[in-house]
Amino acid sequence: MNTPKARIQDVAKVAGVSTATVSRTLSNPSVVSETTRTAVLEAVKATGYRVNRAARNLRTQKTGAILVLIPNLSNPFFSQIISGVEQIFRRAGYSLLVADTDNINDPDFRLVDVFEDGQADGIILLDGYVPMSAITSLQGTEAENLVVYACEWAETEGIPSIRSDNPAGARMAAQHFASLGHKKVGHICGPKENVLTPMRRDAFVTEARKLGMEVRDEWIFPGDFRLVTGAQAADMFLALEERPTAVFSASDLMAVGFMKRLLSEGVRIPDDVSIIGFDDVGIAAYFHPSLTTIRQDRPQIGRVAATTLLSRLRDPSNVDPYFRHTVPVELITRESTAKPSDG
Repeated sequence: MNTPKARIQDVAKVAGVSTATVSRTLSNPSVVSETTRTAVLEAVKATGYRVNRAARNLRTQKTGAILVLIPNLSNPFFSQIISGVEQIFRRAGYSLLVADTDNINDPDFRLVDVFEDGQADGIILLDGYVPMSAITSLQGTEAENLVVYACEWAETEGIPSIRSDNPAGARMAAQHFASLGHKKVGHICGPKENVLTPMRRDAFVTEARKLGMEVRDEWIFPGDFRLVTGAQAADMFLALEERPTAVFSASDLMAVGFMKRLLSEGVRIPDDVSIIGFDDVGIAAYFHPSLTTIRQDRPQIGRVAATTLLSRLRDPSNVDPYFRHTVPVELITRESTAKPSDG
């Protein structure tokens, strides 16, 4: 015999509140007291009540979904950001849609279409390369305050940005090399047009020189955050007549590609060259030698981005077009850095 499905009236009876209060608690929990919220959620659990999201979305003209746009789904860096986003929106009753911007080949792509086509209620952008025309399509629409940048960004008024303290992380890398006694240091850059690339490169080079270390132009290697460009940087490093004794990579993946290539050629790490990455992705701790790196608090980036967007969804008129939030970074010391062998 099938057990009848719990109704909202059943939840209200168990919680000792009205059906309107139950509905308000489930759709917008921040507007009720903690006592009421606890009573309703416990009643939901006790009765086995399930929200009919499809019916609610039809009634409110909302999709109940958030779109997260990522530049490369194969990059493990983004997983913890998505996890942080999901933590916030799951509690608020939203589901997540994730799309790879590398697969968006339409030159006429517009962010406003996501809203007008009923695909999502809000967007979190992890890609600073999204064309400006796609972003400006939101101007003057009801959705213009419902997009948030996380990690990467473009200098666009009206879109809040949540980012790591990239310059501080690059300075930490230079300071760590200096503390070990290195005098000659190099850098593997991120993608040429990426907003993060000059921030990390310039802060590292400036701090290194300030601390008395030498940084030559030929010790600055191009890259694009991928493993393969780390290996290519290693080939350039191997071709040098005089090499730096330490290299700071703008991403962990490039650092691992760099290390793997050098190790295959008999270069000893950290005896012959010390290496620092940036991100602290999972492989950093398990590669051999394990990678010293700058840890980004990726779950926190996701949580702050989600909280920022959620507040705009609840009140699109009450927004700060210049909102910026910087998440601190941390130096994680492992096996890939040591004193120079001649020091």
